[in-house]
Amino acid sequence: MSSIKRLISTVRNTKGETTMPGQESKFYLVREEILPEAIKKTIKVKELLKRGEARTINEAVERMELSRSAYYKYKDYVFPFYEASKEKIVSLSLMLEHKPGVLSQVLNVIANEGGSVLTINQGIPLQGIANASISFETRSLSIDLELLLGKLQLLQGVKRLEVLGQE
Repeated sequence: MSSIKRLISTVRNTKGETTMPGQESKFYLVREEILPEAIKKTIKVKELLKRGEARTINEAVERMELSRSAYYKYKDYVFPFYEASKEKIVSLSLMLEHKPGVLSQVLNVIANEGGSVLTINQGIPLQGIANASISFETRSLSIDLELLLGKLQLLQGVKRLEVLGQE
């Protein structure tokens, strides 16, 4: 994704309570290269722990040359895009060439990877391009959402793909 996308969502705090209306947390998709080193290292520590490449937090932070305090400061606030999108409903906006089978290919890729399409809306094609929006559940995806989006962008006839939001 070439630009920063803003996603707003109600989240649960560390006690599992939902935040109050008006206190919703804001989420942003940010390209990794602009993140501060401490946040990048925190993400890598979490990955080491998740993959079992480090047995303890101490071991992981030492390997990444990150202080424990920095890890604990950021650990509950950073996570990969695909992890944030698990068991969610994702809405996409697409610009598709007006050719037979393009929308069908998009839907097939989503379905073949375990996505459950909830809504489809396609506008009337203008100048050979049709706008479409698709919402689907990610609960049963067999691949990461990022990978799925990459596959969709590579389909012939997909001119633009943008994540509108997640619920």
